[in-house]
Amino acid sequence: MDLGNTTDNHTSLYPWSWLEVNSYDPPLTRDANKTEKVLWGSKIQQAPPTVAYEEVMAGDAGLYKWLSNIDRSGFSFVSGVPPTPEATEELSERIGFIRETQYGRFWSFTSDLAKGDMAYTTIALGAHTDNTYFTDPCGLQLFHLLEHTGGTGGATLLVDGFYAASILRELNPEAYRLLSEVPIPAHAAGEPTSFYRPTPASGYPVFGHDKLTRDLTQVRWNNDNRSVMSHLEAGSVEKWYEAIRLWNKCLTSSDSEYWVQLQPGTVVVVDNHRVLHGRSAFDGKRRMCGAYIGVDEYRSKFAVLSEQFAPDPVLKAIPDAVVNGRNIWNAAL
Repeated sequence: MDLGNTTDNHTSLYPWSWLEVNSYDPPLTRDANKTEKVLWGSKIQQAPPTVAYEEVMAGDAGLYKWLSNIDRSGFSFVSGVPPTPEATEELSERIGFIRETQYGRFWSFTSDLAKGDMAYTTIALGAHTDNTYFTDPCGLQLFHLLEHTGGTGGATLLVDGFYAASILRELNPEAYRLLSEVPIPAHAAGEPTSFYRPTPASGYPVFGHDKLTRDLTQVRWNNDNRSVMSHLEAGSVEKWYEAIRLWNKCLTSSDSEYWVQLQPGTVVVVDNHRVLHGRSAFDGKRRMCGAYIGVDEYRSKFAVLSEQFAPDPVLKAIPDAVVNGRNIWNAAL
């Protein structure tokens, strides 16, 4: 659409494709850059998303493949990684800035209780997301098993929170509604020098949604970090506890749980806003390393690479539309 201005001879060009994406009356296509999410259960073990370390480190095409796996499935393995903290840290930084927390910047740990967290023990950990006690939980979490000698166990558990949530919503819409509305206070108080709670202190619901589309965008769940639910109204207490009982049933279903025994050289990265992780109990010496990456850093990198490797063909055809390497009609702008 060409809009001429008779006062200063200025002409503004608005492509039809841009007008369609941004139409408000009637509302038409929304979020043209949205990718389809692949929900999965235990059968994902037959063909889990994987990319080679050499491919990721060789160039942006491999990095885009890795991030596409995460965007679509919520996690991805990286094979052939040198089993060292240095190589793992370098791999993490391919995505973006490593997020420093009370556990440090890049962490390497064993079951020595060096930190006041159950990850630093040998006990089993149920499916959970990290940082429920933060106002903004990390976006990605990267793990690498460096060694496990003199013992057994320590299998890694992955659960697609979006898949489990879809099952709960189908089985009991009221339980899903409660877990979408009732905030859960959380805390991290294992270290004497820190005491974390989210802002507001009442916390956030298990399920977070896009306020416009109502699409599920985030799962926050760690029963071990949950604080007292004293803010519940008397008539809602039993209903809420029944809702989390059903939610736990969905998470621990054999159909939902994907168990994998990690080996040195294989890194797994999970979308901490979607995929829950855990582990089985173990004995022996087991050393892990890894890092957190902020959700905004991850999304920024993926958006930039998507423009390069998966550009919108309609926008690409518009002449003189690229400024400083970015199409000015990008639907996200």
